[in-house]
Amino acid sequence: MSDTESLQEFYQYKFNFLPNNLQQDIGHFNVFNLEDCIGPNGTPAKYRRREFYKITLIRGENIYHYADKSLKVNGSALLFFNPHVPYTWENVADDPTGFFCIFSETFFTDRTRNGLNELPMYANGGKPAYLLTPEQDAHVSSLFGKMLDEINSDYIYKYDLLRNYVMELIHFALKTQPSENLYQHPDANSRICAVFTELLERQFPIEHPSQRFSLRSAKDFAEQLAVHVNHLNRAIRVTTGKTTTERIAERLVSEAKSLLKHTDWNISEIGYCLGFEEPSHFNNFFKKHTSIPPSAFRAV
Repeated sequence: MSDTESLQEFYQYKFNFLPNNLQQDIGHFNVFNLEDCIGPNGTPAKYRRREFYKITLIRGENIYHYADKSLKVNGSALLFFNPHVPYTWENVADDPTGFFCIFSETFFTDRTRNGLNELPMYANGGKPAYLLTPEQDAHVSSLFGKMLDEINSDYIYKYDLLRNYVMELIHFALKTQPSENLYQHPDANSRICAVFTELLERQFPIEHPSQRFSLRSAKDFAEQLAVHVNHLNRAIRVTTGKTTTERIAERLVSEAKSLLKHTDWNISEIGYCLGFEEPSHFNNFFKKHTSIPPSAFRAV
């Protein structure tokens, strides 16, 4: 599975079909009722980047995990997510309601003054969540309703109108202040550690010799989480008492032991799929952490 969800994967994952035309020439846009993508027939979102932008109106009690932040939302909120930051969300109470739209960067190419990533909600380190009053919810809902009507129309210039509705959403949000209280997680270090662990575990089990363990360093994980490596290292140490490198090494050793015991792959193949280019590097790593070489462990 790629680290970034493509538009094709989104449609296959959520709806098990691909649109006939993803509008590659003008950039892709689509809009949905949130209820159509969750509930009995829905699938939970995975923590990962997407190759598209997303704007969501969500109601109910939910927690969004965005980079190293956890945003607890109880009520109505307007949320903005970009392709550069991984995210997921979890429902706390009853199934939420609302809308969301997705669009590619090319949908807005040459149509915004400084590009989407210069907008405060999409800028690096920006705060993507805006709490809404009932009156604001009604206004935002009406804009999404217009999008739904327009996307299903035959109007030749409908995508121009849809861009205008998206920009109206963006400027509506900019006129308000991001909800600071959403960013106060009771234990941010624990959240970072949990997301790090999820990313680490997602690379396992190794099921084929051609499979590669790709996130091997603290820097690799920090880049995936869009946080500074020192921030990640501090969170892991505070939460677990171990360094990021130690946690990665522990998991590598565990997987190496499993592969040595339960496969007939040769030691070079096992080392390679665990990210070691040279067999000697794998041998030295395994012996350092277990006091015996891989061949001796396999023979026990």
